[in-house]
Amino acid sequence: MKFFPIHFFAFFVALSLEAQNQIQLDSAFIRDNFIKREVMIPMRDGKQLFTSIYSPKDQSKPYPIILRRTPYSCSPYGTGAFTTNFQNMNLAQAGYIFVFQDVRGRYMSEGDFVDVRPFIPTTDPSPKGKKQTDESSDTYDTVDWLLKNASNNNGRVGVMGISYPGFYATMAILAGHPAIKAVSPQAPVTDWFVGDDFHHNGAFMLMDGFGFYSGFGKVRSKPTMDSQPGFSQWNTSDNYDFYLRAGALRNFATKYEMGKIPFWNDLMSHPNYDDWWKARNPRPHLKNVMPAVMTVGGLFDAEDCWGAWNTYKALEKQNPTTHPNTLVMGPWVHGGWARTTGERLGNVVFGQATSDFYQREIEFKFFEYYLKDQGKMDLPEAYIFETGSNKWTTYDAWPPKNIEYQKFYFQPKGKLSAQKPAIDRQSPVDHYISDPAKPVPYTEDIHLRRTREYMTDDQRFAARRPDVLVYQTDALSNPITVTGPVLADLWVILTTTDADFVVKLIDVFPDTLQGVENGVPLGGYQMLVRGEIFRGRYRNSYDNPNAFEPNLQTNVKFQLPDVAHTFLPGHKLMVQVQSSWFPLADRNPQQFINIYEAKDEDFVPCTVQMCRSPMLESGVILPVLKK
Repeated sequence: MKFFPIHFFAFFVALSLEAQNQIQLDSAFIRDNFIKREVMIPMRDGKQLFTSIYSPKDQSKPYPIILRRTPYSCSPYGTGAFTTNFQNMNLAQAGYIFVFQDVRGRYMSEGDFVDVRPFIPTTDPSPKGKKQTDESSDTYDTVDWLLKNASNNNGRVGVMGISYPGFYATMAILAGHPAIKAVSPQAPVTDWFVGDDFHHNGAFMLMDGFGFYSGFGKVRSKPTMDSQPGFSQWNTSDNYDFYLRAGALRNFATKYEMGKIPFWNDLMSHPNYDDWWKARNPRPHLKNVMPAVMTVGGLFDAEDCWGAWNTYKALEKQNPTTHPNTLVMGPWVHGGWARTTGERLGNVVFGQATSDFYQREIEFKFFEYYLKDQGKMDLPEAYIFETGSNKWTTYDAWPPKNIEYQKFYFQPKGKLSAQKPAIDRQSPVDHYISDPAKPVPYTEDIHLRRTREYMTDDQRFAARRPDVLVYQTDALSNPITVTGPVLADLWVILTTTDADFVVKLIDVFPDTLQGVENGVPLGGYQMLVRGEIFRGRYRNSYDNPNAFEPNLQTNVKFQLPDVAHTFLPGHKLMVQVQSSWFPLADRNPQQFINIYEAKDEDFVPCTVQMCRSPMLESGVILPVLKK
């Protein structure tokens, strides 16, 4: 448990008051300088979508439109009730028409809601050519209506959104409307099976899936201004205890009434990466893109870090090199660039207000240039904050061109080295017992809701467990900068037919480091730089899972989301490997059965052996920046 001194609370009370004052100032500015109206915009199939339009009171000149479409409500409702901010007040002060819309089937909009509604390709996106509706057609129809009915617009539209609204921003790229000139998917929901939100590499992210869909997944009976309450009968403040007592996933359908949630049932009905999942992945369609795109994400985004990296990469791969495509990644949590100062996360301090810099020097410039022809487009291909060294860096490609993929091998006695392992005739393997009855927790704290801070949490608690393997280098004499995707390359032997693998890349601070953050001594701190889980059955294919053959050496290779971090001299580079990350991710019964139908008695222990011989070289492959 962490203990917090009185001055720590005083500091955050002061920050909270400062934030409240800023919200009040922003709200007053919006109310004083904008006129709000609410409209129902007709779609091509006759359904109408509720839309709030905030237009500058000064009508002496035309303004571009910035559109945000959301399933989370464009409240407050009523022409006399104003939103508290427009995400980036630099844009508000520069003059834009801001438009917020409840997507089809949510809150005050008509129609039926479909989660991550599949895109329907067409050669003609206009109402004349595309008869079926999807989120891209709803965007097209909304933009077309706004151009004709939003007074004093300059004929240009920008679209932005964070998280689920980031998915709708991606759909705006596919809308095909010529007036859409600039789109910024931010922490965009991209692939809910491979990397975002509810699955990571096929492993179900239990806390987020249950916590979110117990409320969001409820079907409304009619348009409403009210949200649906989520599950609240926890009867404990300890999530580890709650989810362990809940047992197998199948229990949630009856014990907690999740069987009444349509999308929960969909999740349970599609355990593998089948056509149902593939239809909900927009990346294959991101071709022949017309608007300029700036994809934004957080290095420490617990929900949609994967989506930001891979939306950018899909755009870059599938479009001409001349197409404007920018990537921005800062040291942020989910949406932190719009909701926090970006100066710190948990016990890790970044030394500057990164969010303010982003809003002023990056996002503002992007929309000003493409929607108003103001300023210069001097943004780099990739604007990346490098943690460890704590500085903004720029690149003309991502991953950077001047990287070298270097393997760090697991060695005897917990060593990690770039040198290949020697023959160890006495003990060529390390091992641990993965017991589903005692899974490895994802953080040391006792709390109920999933934290944001776990993404940089101290991992010393895990290093002390017998079911976690730990490998670390000697203290570094020179810095190592890692920029790009990390590849786990494991050779394992199991006593069962399935298992999960969690690989964590960790920066170990020097023991001599002085200082305390949030009551935690920083000397010897094991900062999580990147952690990821992989469901072993998908080692060959997400479509067609394969059982492990017990007692046979098997290669498990998977990619962790990209990192941008410098391991400083005096620090150590550490890798931890384990087979559970609870209750962040659901437990694997460690048998090759349908996990969504598994019973409590199906969960069995598994002995995992990690090979580290010259022929079976386990380790991690890092993208090391060359000097």
